[in-house]
Amino acid sequence: MDTNSHTHAAAKAPAAQEFQSLVPDARLRLVLYCFLMTALFMATLDNQIVSTALPTIVGEFGELERFGWVGSAYLLATSAVMPLYGKLGDLFGRKFVMMAAIFIFTIGSLVCGLAVSMNTLIAARVLQGLGGGGIMVSIFSINADLFEPRVRARYQSYSSLVLMASGAIGPTLGGTLSEWLGWRSIFLVNLPIGIVVLVGLALFLPYRKPHRRPKIDYAGALLLAGAVTSVVFWADTGQIFGSLIAPKSLGVVAFGVVCAALWVQVERRAVEPIVPLSLFSKPTVCLLWIVSICSGAVGIGSVNYVALFLQTTTGLTPTHAGLLFIALTSGIAFGSINSGRLIARTGSYKIFALISGAGSCLAFAALSQLPLGTPIYVIGGLMLMHGISVGIGQQVPVIGVQNTVPQRDVGAATGTVTLTRMGGASLAISIYGAVLSAFMAGAPAIPGVANIEELTPAALAALNPETRTAVSAVYQHAFGPVFISMALMIGCSFIAACFLKDVRLPTMHKKTAP
Repeated sequence: MDTNSHTHAAAKAPAAQEFQSLVPDARLRLVLYCFLMTALFMATLDNQIVSTALPTIVGEFGELERFGWVGSAYLLATSAVMPLYGKLGDLFGRKFVMMAAIFIFTIGSLVCGLAVSMNTLIAARVLQGLGGGGIMVSIFSINADLFEPRVRARYQSYSSLVLMASGAIGPTLGGTLSEWLGWRSIFLVNLPIGIVVLVGLALFLPYRKPHRRPKIDYAGALLLAGAVTSVVFWADTGQIFGSLIAPKSLGVVAFGVVCAALWVQVERRAVEPIVPLSLFSKPTVCLLWIVSICSGAVGIGSVNYVALFLQTTTGLTPTHAGLLFIALTSGIAFGSINSGRLIARTGSYKIFALISGAGSCLAFAALSQLPLGTPIYVIGGLMLMHGISVGIGQQVPVIGVQNTVPQRDVGAATGTVTLTRMGGASLAISIYGAVLSAFMAGAPAIPGVANIEELTPAALAALNPETRTAVSAVYQHAFGPVFISMALMIGCSFIAACFLKDVRLPTMHKKTAP
């Protein structure tokens, strides 16, 4: 009976594997990791640093109607190429794919800095996005080659510090550079950073040649890019065509559906599909995609609306509202670092997805019920709670998917996680905007205010106290449903996490020197 019990236990336990890091030397791994984080900082800082310089750019070039496309062009290009870069890394090795992405991003930054019109700037932003998407995907794929699963969880949690830094200093740095050195400097600053990272990766990152013949699925790549771009573009059609259900907007949706249907047919026959359809047959991967979509929808998509809420209902200036975001970003860093350490220690990640979804859901549910005049420290406490919750679950989708798929598909699978997160953010921004507009449209007229939606924070502060209170009450009423929609979205993440299997990341056994 003891023998049978032992055999049964051995069958249930995960088989020990031998992990061979791409870089055996621990100190060199840390050096490479620093180069990777520098590249991540450069790519994630870009949109943040551009945001505060956009008014200056529009002042020089004009064409205010194309204001949004400076950011949307980058997002569209980034989303379209993420799955492609993941697959190219699997086929050709991650070193040269990563270097190509950095090179494209750096050249795109140079062209942005030399732009002579709004059209050339938007085109250059597309070129930047083609590189930026590859940087974000390749970094997490290379981490899978450098660190074993449990250790990888800890190092990937450190990336949240980079994201926090770019989010915290980006707007301030963009405003400062554009004021003192001109707006072109916000793009040209990427050149020395990109060159340093390129040289570092060329010298220190080994090349691991995949043991299979590369065969690029061009048709699948184009069709997937068309489908993904349609989804992201549709999220902006409310502003472009006046409504998300306008005939032209629905035409964008129809184009995306056709591309998606054709993509499935092509991938069934492709020797090396961009995204292996076998991933869709893995329940864990599909559930983690849902978690990733919802996390992006709330973790990324809610930021601008929380900032608008603070400035329209509390009377905070943009600067003071930005300072309050320190609670959010600090919470993300705290939650991510500690959950990364706990995942590395325990090997379990399901519980962190559950805590993350439940915490953010409760935070936004509470925000939706706050009365006008709620003390700032209460709002700051809820933002801190949301930030910690986001940080706790931030690396779960990447770690879980990488642990589920075979090594040959790690790059492609990682690309899908990054893509779903960005796609969730894009769709959620449109949903929040539609909800806010719907409830603002039914607001009663306020004496002395011609158009409430055109009030800037400065104009709001200049109103008399009674009018300002009336405007704040309208926004407070409209933001209640917005926060409820955020709570519902992240609630879907919690439900998906409930169905995840409580697997343990394996502890790899490394060869020791004789």
